Amino acid sequence: MTTETLIWLIPLPPLLAFFLIVLFTNRYRGVSHTIAVGAAFLSWLGSMVVFLRAIQTHELGKHPFQSSIPWLPLGEGWFSIGVLIDPLGAATLFFVAWTILMIFIYSVGYHNYGQPEGDHDRKGLPPHGATVIDEHGHKHKVPSIEPMYSRFFAFIGLFAFGMYLLVVSDNLLTLFVGWEIMGLCSYLLIGFWYGKPSARAAMIKAFITTRVGDVFMLLGIAYLYSQTGTLSFRAILYNQEVLDTLASTPSYIAGLSAAALIGILLFIGTVGKSAQFPLHVWLPDAMEGPTPVSAMIHAATMVSAGVYMVIRIFPLLSAGSHHGALTAPMIVMSIIGAGTALFAATIAVAQNDIKRVLAYSTISQLGYMVAALGIGAYIAAAFHLITHAFFKALLFLGSGSVIHGMEHGVLHTDDHVDPQDMMNMGGLRKKMPITFWTFLIGGFALSGFPLVTAGFWSKDEILADAFGHAHYGVFITLALAALLTAFYTMRQITLTFLGEPRSKAAEHAQETAWTMTVPLIILAIFAVSAGWVGIPEHFPIIGGMVPNWFHEFVGETLLEKPKDVEFNPIPLLTSILVALGGLYLGWLVYRNLKAGQTDPLERALGGIYPVLKNKYYFDELYQLIFIRPSVWLSEVFTYLWIDRKIIDGILHFVADVSIRVGAFLRNYIDKPVVNGSGDLVADVTKSTGRSLRVIQTGRIQQYMIMALFGFIALSGLFYLIIQRMGMQ
Repeated sequence: MTTETLIWLIPLPPLLAFFLIVLFTNRYRGVSHTIAVGAAFLSWLGSMVVFLRAIQTHELGKHPFQSSIPWLPLGEGWFSIGVLIDPLGAATLFFVAWTILMIFIYSVGYHNYGQPEGDHDRKGLPPHGATVIDEHGHKHKVPSIEPMYSRFFAFIGLFAFGMYLLVVSDNLLTLFVGWEIMGLCSYLLIGFWYGKPSARAAMIKAFITTRVGDVFMLLGIAYLYSQTGTLSFRAILYNQEVLDTLASTPSYIAGLSAAALIGILLFIGTVGKSAQFPLHVWLPDAMEGPTPVSAMIHAATMVSAGVYMVIRIFPLLSAGSHHGALTAPMIVMSIIGAGTALFAATIAVAQNDIKRVLAYSTISQLGYMVAALGIGAYIAAAFHLITHAFFKALLFLGSGSVIHGMEHGVLHTDDHVDPQDMMNMGGLRKKMPITFWTFLIGGFALSGFPLVTAGFWSKDEILADAFGHAHYGVFITLALAALLTAFYTMRQITLTFLGEPRSKAAEHAQETAWTMTVPLIILAIFAVSAGWVGIPEHFPIIGGMVPNWFHEFVGETLLEKPKDVEFNPIPLLTSILVALGGLYLGWLVYRNLKAGQTDPLERALGGIYPVLKNKYYFDELYQLIFIRPSVWLSEVFTYLWIDRKIIDGILHFVADVSIRVGAFLRNYIDKPVVNGSGDLVADVTKSTGRSLRVIQTGRIQQYMIMALFGFIALSGLFYLIIQRMGMQ
């Protein structure tokens, strides 16, 4: 099979699984997850074959795998759609395939396949456990299987199809189709437990917030098409003449060129999809969905898709840049990205929900990538996108494993504590050793632990690029964000796994099933080894020992391969210092926290802590400036004033006038004139009939006499008429 044909087929198995589960196997849970995992495996297999062929292809950037067909008839010609795998697409396909397959396998254990149905479980709510009787006749409460088990696998199958479609697309339109499919699936999966009001609110919040960005993105796509007549990546982004034309064409808006305006509009789509400031508010609430959904959204697919898109269109964003100067979209991206990285990291230090800490961490790390792209660090941004996908998927799945273990303790002890609150955990290192070690690896990778983790190499490259090109503001901001990242990561590890248990549930937590731990182990391997492919050649001692394959390979995606930044010890020492310093501080502050004690950070930060705890009150702020005015606009202005008073008032006035006119017509025209005339005719006819009625005796003699008199009268009348006419 040719590589191009194989690329066409990669997205199809998850889509087919979605339809098979929805139409045929919804009642058969085992069959449903077999189909879903089998489909994910087929897509993974196809992706690996394509990836291996891609890395063996000489100058893949100049000669990518691509194929297209005419799709949409236009006034002149056709709009073509197709598939494209260039170096960036191949690298993205690699991490997407691995993380999606791991998430599918993990979901089998997460939703308690093989466990009995719950005593009181019902669809739309998380399972509450089932009572079983052991061989000694003792009753135990155990986890119960998810009531909507098959439905979940159908939805994540569709989700995976959307992401694969986005990655293999050769143009912005089908990328946008995959983008929107994922938006729909995130809506369905965040609100998977729709019986919870908080889940319903979160799904609506995510859908509405991301739609804001999508509208601007669609405007950017339309504007780009109007300027170029195509949406093909290769025709636009790999064509210097088209890029120069866009960069020199004025848009007549804010003095921007067409390239700059299109770039900013498309980037706003990323702000929504990748939860960047100020459209970041939906992502933490998306934790209402099941944990595999969190991993799917936060690592492998949806939020990564936003960053992938801006990396893909980087030539357009940087069009018109000369001698290292930043274009308008790049300036916007560097400010938004760096600000978001620090802003989200400060919030994460004050959160106690284990998944929400990771959610803010994701926002922060995506800000890292956006900022890197904003300063032109194309390779570093793509590198961090891939390493982050592995270790963040690992951390989310690890947090799900922790929650699973805690829920087992809650069921066993009937201790009604929040299984997601880290203040109720502690000491899980011994109870859940596989989860602990894999979570530790993921946490260290996120913190940028020096040399041995993937996160160190990708973060260090971003800091080195920022420092090397004299973007010191971005460098200092990202360094502070890295320090906070290491701090809240170690806080999370210490509160969850170290010390002594702070609740009965934590004392009785237990390790999860192999379907959950095996994906953790595999992702932990990538959380370490994925960084080895991007070690800078000029790095002291070990630089050059392993070729910087990532730079050489992904750099071919661009017309001109980016140059390596010169080695400088300052960013390296900064990177090591903030990582180790943050980790040490996190351990030092939280290592001895006992049950019932307040957070030490609360005392240290004083009045700042409630601000961080409440996420800078952005939800309240948006409630004040967007939600309340919208509600007032709809309920008071539109409904009460416009609808009830003005429109209804006009209609009521017209109705009153119509009633009065009708009453006048009825009382003065209809009744006296029309009805009166009719009644008069009827009365006269009736009276005449009544008068003539007396001659209707039924006696033939009288009728003949009357006929005779009538004949005589008519004859006389006729005679008089004839006579009068003769006299004339």
